[in-house]
Amino acid sequence: MDKIVIRGGARLTGTIKVAGAKNAALPILASSLLAEGTSTFKNVPKLNDVSTMAKLLARLGCEVDHARHTVSVTAPSAKRAHLEAPYDLVKTMRASVLVLGPLLARYGRARVSLPGGCAIGARPIDQHLKGLEAMGARVKLSHGYVECSAKRLKGARIVLDIPTVTGCENLMMAAALAKGHTIIENAAREPEVEELGHVLVKMGARVEGAGTHIIQIEGSDSLQAVEHAILPDRIEAGTFMVAAAVTRGDVLVENTRPEHLDAVISKLRAAGVSVTSEKGGLRVRHSGALAPVDITTQPYPGFPTDMQAQMMVLATVAGGQSVIKEAIFENRYMHVPELVRMGADIHVDGRVAVVRGVPKISGATVMATDLRASASLVLAGLVASGETEVLRVYHLDRGYEKIERRLSKLGANIKRVKA
Repeated sequence: MDKIVIRGGARLTGTIKVAGAKNAALPILASSLLAEGTSTFKNVPKLNDVSTMAKLLARLGCEVDHARHTVSVTAPSAKRAHLEAPYDLVKTMRASVLVLGPLLARYGRARVSLPGGCAIGARPIDQHLKGLEAMGARVKLSHGYVECSAKRLKGARIVLDIPTVTGCENLMMAAALAKGHTIIENAAREPEVEELGHVLVKMGARVEGAGTHIIQIEGSDSLQAVEHAILPDRIEAGTFMVAAAVTRGDVLVENTRPEHLDAVISKLRAAGVSVTSEKGGLRVRHSGALAPVDITTQPYPGFPTDMQAQMMVLATVAGGQSVIKEAIFENRYMHVPELVRMGADIHVDGRVAVVRGVPKISGATVMATDLRASASLVLAGLVASGETEVLRVYHLDRGYEKIERRLSKLGANIKRVKA
């Protein structure tokens, strides 16, 4: 098992390129099950979660060619398809449930292990199943699996109780091959949902409103393979932007879409950080003291929950008091005890964290508990005095490709070693 070792205090300068978005790549890879022929996806990040999805598609009978940042997928014929997503893969990545919709829509049935909860809180798939039942699917829960069947799904009006991203994506893929017209109301508006809509349109589906609260889909009898490049990862971009801010650096974050980062940019500017658009990216500069910021996480276009832990590090080294409210997940402050061990002054009451900025934090041995928590600990290590060791970095590898090498090129004293 690896660990990340950081000697803090270096000012980050230079250029760093953002990789493809994990949260767009996973549903888009799953969408290949809908299409006849070989779909090819470029700018795919080399991450553990992407490897898990590739393994799952192969287990389902797909031919998968995964080379560097390109993944090609050929879905199987009905006779050769294996329509079960087993527990041993789903347990490592709950996004595996994204194969449920396309399997059911194209092959008429699916058996997928229930993903259960995770470190940051329970994330049930009840909205996925509610929507599929509205489209005519027979749903059965048995021995930890959800079993769905339908001769052919039918278009329906689906009103989601909450704007769930993966639920919305599953239902969009199911509706693409359903008979008739589907309307998804209270839909998630995240850029990754909109991106999936673009891919489905390329396949020949008729999709309107992806990226808005109401998505309308006219089902097709069949869909064709596509070639598509994955959009940049807005959370990775935000993480690098915070890294530049807390180290009083000057970094050009390349391959970004600023319109997807409005909430993050707004909070960084409120903290006194300079964020300017340049050709090919965003330049982030800061010197002097950071101002405190108040944050409430919200569904897109609000402040993303996946940036909460990183911004807490900024608040930790800012002057004054910041208040952070986590409105998405009920258990997303597990990085707080680790930051406190480094000298942070943070008090949590339910979903509210009060952060009082301290003059400095000190390096320590800390343990990652989830993907974004691990990123926050790396950021804390960059700004802390002395040496920080971040353990259980397999969490980090789920969402950041070779982050230690990329930060090292900006001047960080960081390396990966065997624990």
